[in-house]
Amino acid sequence: MSTTKIRRSDGIETRDKLKSVARRLFALHGVDSISVKDIVLGAGQRNNASVQYHFGSKEALVGELLIDGARQVDQLRQVMIDRMVQDGGPRDVREVLEALVRPVNQITEGEEQGGTYIRFLSDVQMNHRELVRQYLGDRWNKGYRQCLDHLRGLLSHIPSPLLEQRMSMIGIYANAIFAAKEAARDASPTPNRFWAPPYTIENIIDSLQAVLEWTPSAATLALNGDRQSSEPLPWNSRL
Repeated sequence: MSTTKIRRSDGIETRDKLKSVARRLFALHGVDSISVKDIVLGAGQRNNASVQYHFGSKEALVGELLIDGARQVDQLRQVMIDRMVQDGGPRDVREVLEALVRPVNQITEGEEQGGTYIRFLSDVQMNHRELVRQYLGDRWNKGYRQCLDHLRGLLSHIPSPLLEQRMSMIGIYANAIFAAKEAARDASPTPNRFWAPPYTIENIIDSLQAVLEWTPSAATLALNGDRQSSEPLPWNSRL
């Protein structure tokens, strides 16, 4: 019995090590630049078939890593949304942005040497969007979709096509911002001067709020014309 338990524990440790190493390598170099052999060697494994044994394929490993992070962010976000609704909110756009941003910031700081998930996610979103659709689809983003619905209600005075584009924009901005923040924290054990000020997260939220709430210019409204489609634009952030 004890032998069986030891083997099972070793298997779990090996699996977790492969995932940790793969996510870091993907974050630093991109999914396309990393081979299964790179992951195996980085994890200190001798058997080149270990990735296939534990995950089936490199693609399936990428999918599991996507789900791991998305699930964590969504769980944190839903807790914040539930609390906000129970308190009678959302009262304003900023309250919704808090639920969008703070879980992402938390995951970037979730490892001793700095997170890697946001950089990994950014690479997959840019270069393998079909994998995002395949492994996440509309799963593990319930909190994100709830936030967008709240923003639509709070910003209904902004023409729908413009608002949909702005919500996609803040997803792109937030990806880039937190990928940079994550990389800086990962690069050095000492706080980076740019990201260290206590107002940093508040300032990030301020900037995203400004993008959403700014009154559209006459030129923008004229170019928008009579378009009132509420269909979301192709970029659908997983933050």
